[in-house]
Amino acid sequence: MITPQEAVKIYHTNYVRNARAIGIMWQVLTIVLSVITVEIFIQPYWIGDSNLTPQSGYFGLFHYCIGNPVSRELICEGKMYDFESIASDAFKTAMFFVGSSVLLVLASIGCFSLFFFKNTGTVYKICAWIQLAAFGCMSCGCLVYPDGWGSPEVKRLCGERTDSYTLGNCTIRWAFLLAWFSIVDALMLSLVAFTLGNRQDTLLPEDKK
Repeated sequence: MITPQEAVKIYHTNYVRNARAIGIMWQVLTIVLSVITVEIFIQPYWIGDSNLTPQSGYFGLFHYCIGNPVSRELICEGKMYDFESIASDAFKTAMFFVGSSVLLVLASIGCFSLFFFKNTGTVYKICAWIQLAAFGCMSCGCLVYPDGWGSPEVKRLCGERTDSYTLGNCTIRWAFLLAWFSIVDALMLSLVAFTLGNRQDTLLPEDKK
């Protein structure tokens, strides 16, 4: 028969083992999220042409290319550090929010080093708040971005029926879809970090935290 003290010890050992496994998985998925958000930020494939558009082209947060209707050659414009070259104010705002989300995710990875110096539960909670902020910034970026679809440059590619939050003849591309996926990912990772932090505080003895 197992005594209560032995049962507590077994439970504690299993908890530590499981918490470590989940924590390592959370760290790996956070690194994956950072790669995804960087790709989302730099790739110009948020919206693009379709079979109904007069020429080929695509738009990102700041960089965009539109085909010449005569030569069919893509003419590209828009630079990250030249705000005047970005197609619309909404795209500039979306770039700010998405860029902030990227920096926040990278900051949460930087906080991994705190595990060597700080209370484990506290570090999880710090990372959780940072990832929750990244979730908020990416959400704002994705919600603001369609407001720029009414700009003259987008209308030139997507047709006159295009307007804010109405895409006209163009289609949504993979980077925009991936941005929405990253929103869910960041929220789930922050919830996992909050859970790990709270369980670390409540279940582990002080000398094990």
